[in-house]
Amino acid sequence: MAISTSHFMYFAIVVCSLATILGNNNSVSAQCQGDVQGLMEQCARYVQKSGPKIQPSGGCCGVVKNVDLSCVCNHITVEVESVISMEKAAFIAEACGKPLAHGSQCGSYIVP
Repeated sequence: MAISTSHFMYFAIVVCSLATILGNNNSVSAQCQGDVQGLMEQCARYVQKSGPKIQPSGGCCGVVKNVDLSCVCNHITVEVESVISMEKAAFIAEACGKPLAHGSQCGSYIVP
């Protein structure tokens, strides 16, 4: 039980951190087409730094397909990168059928 509670707490911290970092930056929601809040809520568990890459849920992919990822990438800060794996974020985009362009930059991450 302690393991699942600690995983839930970590997930809650990731979501709250992303919401605080991106949510306080009104320009992300205002400038980027799509549901940025939904992106954080639906996909946070798949981009946690710890653990393996796992296939995203249909809900996560639904949001990914309808958000302007290049715009979101332009607003990724060092603070965001301290909480999520950019490699996993690129993996999620690809797994959802909306890959980031090779050689493009998302935050400080260069897509291989």
